[in-house]
Amino acid sequence: MKNYLYLPLLAALGAACQSGPSSSSGAGKPDVLQAALDTTVAPGDDFFTYANGTWLKNHPIPASESSWGIGREVQNEVYAQLRTISQQAAGAKAAEGSAQQKIGDFWAVGLDSARADKLGAQPIQRELNEATEMESIYQVPEVVAHLVPLGVNALISPNVQQDAKHSDRMALYLWQGGLGLPNRDYYFNTDARTKKIRAQYVRHVARIFQLLDPQQLGKDSATAKANAARVMALETTLARSSRKLEALRDPYANYHKMSLKQLDKLAPLSQTTWGEWLGEMGIPKQDSVIVGQPEFYQAVSKLLQNTGLEDWQAYLSWQLTRRFAPTLSQAFADENFHFYGTILRGATAQRPRWKRVLDMEERALGDDLGQLFVKEYFKPEAKERYQKLVANIVSSFSDHIKRLDWMSDTTKQVAEAKLRQITRKVGYADKWKDYGQLQIGRNSLTENVMRANRWDWNYDLSKLGKPVDRTLWGMTPQTYNAYYNPSNNEIVLPAAAFAIPGMLDADVDDAVVYGYAGASTIGHELTHGFDDEGSQFDAKGNLHEWWTKGDRKRFNQRVAGIVRQFSGYTALDSLHLNGKATAGENIADLGGIVIGLDAFKKTKEYQEGKKIGGLTPVQRYFLGYALGWQDQQRQEALASQILTDVHSPAQYRVNGPMADVPEFYEAFGVKPGQKLYRPDSARVKIW
Repeated sequence: MKNYLYLPLLAALGAACQSGPSSSSGAGKPDVLQAALDTTVAPGDDFFTYANGTWLKNHPIPASESSWGIGREVQNEVYAQLRTISQQAAGAKAAEGSAQQKIGDFWAVGLDSARADKLGAQPIQRELNEATEMESIYQVPEVVAHLVPLGVNALISPNVQQDAKHSDRMALYLWQGGLGLPNRDYYFNTDARTKKIRAQYVRHVARIFQLLDPQQLGKDSATAKANAARVMALETTLARSSRKLEALRDPYANYHKMSLKQLDKLAPLSQTTWGEWLGEMGIPKQDSVIVGQPEFYQAVSKLLQNTGLEDWQAYLSWQLTRRFAPTLSQAFADENFHFYGTILRGATAQRPRWKRVLDMEERALGDDLGQLFVKEYFKPEAKERYQKLVANIVSSFSDHIKRLDWMSDTTKQVAEAKLRQITRKVGYADKWKDYGQLQIGRNSLTENVMRANRWDWNYDLSKLGKPVDRTLWGMTPQTYNAYYNPSNNEIVLPAAAFAIPGMLDADVDDAVVYGYAGASTIGHELTHGFDDEGSQFDAKGNLHEWWTKGDRKRFNQRVAGIVRQFSGYTALDSLHLNGKATAGENIADLGGIVIGLDAFKKTKEYQEGKKIGGLTPVQRYFLGYALGWQDQQRQEALASQILTDVHSPAQYRVNGPMADVPEFYEAFGVKPGQKLYRPDSARVKIW
């Protein structure tokens, strides 16, 4: 997945996508590349800042954000459109069950802050009572079974997805989960920053309990602190049995298919069986389940048998409230933001309520919004342009595979076959989700979010036992992102991924398009099918080794090179990038650049060689790539990303791969002694 740090987004740009195909240079109009340059920085020392420095200086991070970049600019342009759509829907007398009625009611009750404040914690009171009124630890599975379908991260994480080894079947997976901090490292790292976050987390949990309590969780500060300590202790036990970020990227090591009887033996439950427990969640009877991390579920089993009732009451109440705090009264929303927005991410002010509601509306009714969006802002001729761009990038990738000196002819043939079979989804889906069974009203924002989460849960469960529908999309067209799905062997490129703020498509020259969309998005996603993880799946999407042993060994040697390169970068204080965890994304960035460049070399703009805005076509190509990573973060957000994300920070997604590309050295005259310079022998070359 390309991934942008500013998700979730409702990101798309009408102006950027309305015009038809064009290779216009935009002559006589402001040049988006020149306007962003900081020429006080040498491109050979820091290409990211050279390419984007002036733009970053002129666009400081707003108080309400933990980062700011091109994606947020795109998002702001579409927010106004979606706000208008929602306001009009809220004022219309729409038919019950129609898309307009659902959008309108979701918006109206979401904006009603007075109602939310009056309700307080009432919208979650029933679920809260179930947790606090348990009389035995043997009731814990029953409460968990009620909470999980509502979207609560309570103890276990069941989900439905394609069987990694049988991609034509949908399977039930059990994954590690149940934590309130971002991942296991936050519970054990000993640096001062993380230790401070842990202490702040416990105080945050206690404050939430004090806001909640009419009963026992926080009736006084001592009780609240005691219950917060219980939560922290239980989560620390879960974290201890959770795998590290880089370990979760190994598809074989995280695939353990077993019968329910085998699961009962692996992780026995005291008063019930796994089949019965899953059934209480509405999951149809299954012959087998795929357990991602068996040791985690062994820990769950022990906790369910040995942990005290008060600990479970506190933990389940916390996970419930944590999930819905942003939908409750201002006091809950403010406290939730204080920890997750300020302490973890560095933002100092909440985003306006209407933007937060739009984000929730997107998650609940994204396809209904998407239909309205593409009708107005992504015309057929724009889709055609980017479909042609995808075809050109695929052709370039094929040429690269043919020329590889480290891959045998046997593996090349299979690789090319897989490349040809990659499904290319561009712009938007051919069919949309049907929210007919989802009821949205004006009782409370919390109720609507709960209903939407349950609808999603049932929607996924409905796929079990049925043939895989490979036409479905995992993103809406208004999402500023893209992904490769190894089980479907497909790239999915939403309309918004091609948007450049404030620009018509016709005004963007091919060099920028090939760098911005061709390299950083299309080429990047294609390469994921052949990175250290995606290469373990065959053309049909099955986890299956199709490389020769020699090819795999030579490939891994090159991957080790990019791991060493990125592990050597210190992003903040003493925090190094995690080269192992980010390897797949770094491979895709480098692959996208070299593949996209060769595709661009076949265009008229490259072949004519004329300068635009004082820049050569190849310079514009590289700057177009850097434009896609025009982003800056607060230190808190950067530290969080290094610990939790398989994507490198934006600066390193530009400077890192550029240091390995010979044409970059030629285009900008990079010389020995400059910071990005790497001798030929040290440069990583994979594709």
